[in-house]
Amino acid sequence: MAAQDQQYDVVIVGSGATGGWAAKQLTEAGLSVAVLEAGRKLDPAVDYTEHKRPFDMPFRGRRLGTQAIQARQPVQSLCYQCDEYTNHLFVDDTENPYTTPADRPFTWLRGRHVGGKSITWARQTYRLSDYDMKAASRDGFGIDWPIDYATLGPYYDIAERFIGVSGQAEGLPQLPDGQFLPPMALTCGEELLKTAIRDEFGRTLTIGRCAILTEDLHGRPKCHYCGPCSRGCRTGSYYSSVSSSLPAAEATRRLTLIPNAVVSHVEVDDAGRCRSVYYVDRITRNQREIFGRAVVLCASTLESTRIMLNSTSDRYPTGLANSSGALGHYLMDHVMGGGASGALPVLKRVPDTRGNRPNGIYIPRFRNLEDRHPDFLRGYGYQGGSNLVKWGHALAIPGFGSAFKQEVRESRPWRISIGGFGEHLPRYENFCELDKAHADAWGIPILHISAAYGENEEKMVDDMADAAEEMLRAVGAEDIEVEREISNPGLAIHEVGTARMGADPATSVLNGFEQAHDVSNLFVMDGSGLPSSACQNPTITFMALATRACEYMVEEFRADRV
Repeated sequence: MAAQDQQYDVVIVGSGATGGWAAKQLTEAGLSVAVLEAGRKLDPAVDYTEHKRPFDMPFRGRRLGTQAIQARQPVQSLCYQCDEYTNHLFVDDTENPYTTPADRPFTWLRGRHVGGKSITWARQTYRLSDYDMKAASRDGFGIDWPIDYATLGPYYDIAERFIGVSGQAEGLPQLPDGQFLPPMALTCGEELLKTAIRDEFGRTLTIGRCAILTEDLHGRPKCHYCGPCSRGCRTGSYYSSVSSSLPAAEATRRLTLIPNAVVSHVEVDDAGRCRSVYYVDRITRNQREIFGRAVVLCASTLESTRIMLNSTSDRYPTGLANSSGALGHYLMDHVMGGGASGALPVLKRVPDTRGNRPNGIYIPRFRNLEDRHPDFLRGYGYQGGSNLVKWGHALAIPGFGSAFKQEVRESRPWRISIGGFGEHLPRYENFCELDKAHADAWGIPILHISAAYGENEEKMVDDMADAAEEMLRAVGAEDIEVEREISNPGLAIHEVGTARMGADPATSVLNGFEQAHDVSNLFVMDGSGLPSSACQNPTITFMALATRACEYMVEEFRADRV
């Protein structure tokens, strides 16, 4: 019997951070699971390029490679990680188009392959707190999450213990501590900034909390600091679904992984419950149907919502589980653009002993905690770092020969930079909908995405820039360059919302278990369900929510309610 003709307990759409994690949780609980992935399986020996150097590449690491490739990735090439080493880990924009209004552009960065964006993600791993989940009760904007930190905390623990998160406990209520492996070391420039902002402003600087191993864990070796993590990791030293959660699911012998399966929609039965998932074979273009007692969407925020919007029926004429009309609305992405950089002359001729550390620093949110900022709601955190410049400064040094080379070596400057990631308020008018006049390469209607930042985000970015400058001045930085140009929505690659959780079915799509209010055997376990964006990198929160949702789903199966 072909895999698509079997009846599974659960059909999961998407094999990335949450799709792989849900597969592990559910198969280990005894359920049979099929995972549908729109892209191909990767071969680490061929597709991972973390150990390649420019002279190993046909175009010496040029931004994207050939002009033909550049023409096919006009959107994906806007990502700082998309270059000749990695462009095959991003989608072909000509096969996967979408539309936006001319005055409300959105940059949708995507990866379609087994593992999804868990191959290329930045691995920054920060918990949310009740400052985030209950923000509406504090400032009156939006809705509270239907759960609180006390409820979600134990599920953060489970996810972190498995994936491995290195970090330093700081005891901050707005950034709860987790289950940490030993932290990576700060550089001397970062230590100086940490002391300066603590003493002058009472702010905290900590090493980035990242899903990269500093100790061997579950058969995965600790990181050897080769550096360019976005190109893949053959040792599995950072968390990706292909290096840890999917192999764990496969070990149960209850997992069926189906790559090259481009999902179009979910079919429902006469009672309005999920019956099957339709997909198109990416290679042959043949249409298939796969049956499951429950469906879990983990295709990524916008893609999961696209599938739901395209899953229309007599019972759900505007999209699956959309009785509230909220499906597709409240799209958010972190706002960036405020920051500063400068030189640290006090460290002249001090060596950098860090090595090729695959991590930076984090300055947690300090706005709108106990005191109300007069200009904007919510807050932001900074990421960045301090390092010794390699060779770019040589262009400004005159000379030739051994004396020139000696001067280049000895005058290498230390640089320091920090940039903000801020909360994007949830607004109904930021949305996605089907563009039925256009289809992708497999005949599936594409998305029309309309989103923008508002006055709150604009004022937040200005404050990011001002605060960054004052912190760099406090540490004695010189030649400070301040950035205050607001980013384009989507460029943070932290898009969330569009199928939000909530206590009220009239204003939300999912309940606190990521289960659709309207369809009891439909769960959405990626970023779609977040009612607010907070300002922290969201992936570990996706995984904690999915852990809790899977636990609930297993109990529903045991009680025969699925």
